[in-house]
This record gives sequence, structure tokens and C-alpha cells, in this order.
Amino acid sequence: MAIPKNRLAVSTDVLDAVDWGLLALLRSNARLTNAALAASVGIAASTCLERVRSLVSRGVIRRFTVDIDPAALGLGVQALISVNIHSGARSQITPFAARIRELPEVMQFFFVGGNEDFLVHVAVRDTDGLRSFVLDNLSADPVVASTRTSIIFDHVAPSL
Repeated sequence: MAIPKNRLAVSTDVLDAVDWGLLALLRSNARLTNAALAASVGIAASTCLERVRSLVSRGVIRRFTVDIDPAALGLGVQALISVNIHSGARSQITPFAARIRELPEVMQFFFVGGNEDFLVHVAVRDTDGLRSFVLDNLSADPVVASTRTSIIFDHVAPSL
């Protein structure tokens, strides 16, 4: 089994080849049983369980999740929306971010450095839904200085 390159901000001496193997397997299928994980990396099931628990307790694995296809839920349009906050509204960043994160259309939310303050990944039914999301939740907010919307044509999560 090929061990993936170190793409996390964790020192390579903290993670060994077995840890990297476990991460690669869990990234591709977080539902693998402990027995299957152990067999794939060539360690005992009890050792594997302790290794995964250690990765979780050290914060390397933050959570186990499921990847849901928005189109299968009738959400056929995804977009990345760049948001800039008015310079005089910096004290409102935390409440604004908390409110936007909780909206059901929001798939991912990033507070970034650079030309934008935030990037918001949304999934909506159609372009009318996207327009409504931007107008109702962003443009109408007095904290927001500007937005820029980019429609996502295809999204594939990279392997570790």
C-alpha cells in the first residue's frame, strides 16, 4: 500500500506509515470496520483501534462524516460566494459568521485572508434559489460590502 504524501500540517515524525495508511483508508471510506482497517495496514485489530483513537484524541481526525450529493437531494446548483465586509463593521464579523454558518444552504464556510473576508459554499435548488440566497442573506445585510458568486460545475474531493 502506498503511503500518501504529508498534506496535513502535522510533523511527519508525529505520524508514521501506519497512521498515514489509516488516514488514507478512512478518507476514502470512513465506514470501514476496525478489522478491515487493521488488515489493510497489517496490524492487530486492538492496535488499530488504539491508533485511530490516538489520531482522534490528538486532533488529527476531527470528525467522521458522510459525503452527501446535493443533486440527489434536489439541490442542483452549487456556488462559491466571496463576501467582503465593510471595514467599519469588523466588530460584526463573529455574529455575521455565526448566522451565515447556520443557514441550511451553506455546505462549507471559510474565514479567509486575501481579497475576500469569507468564502461561502452553498447548494440550492436552482439559480433562482441562488439569487434569493445572495439577496436575502448577504446583499441585504448592512455588514456586507460586496459579494462575488462563482457557480461550481463539478466538485471532487481530493484524496489524501
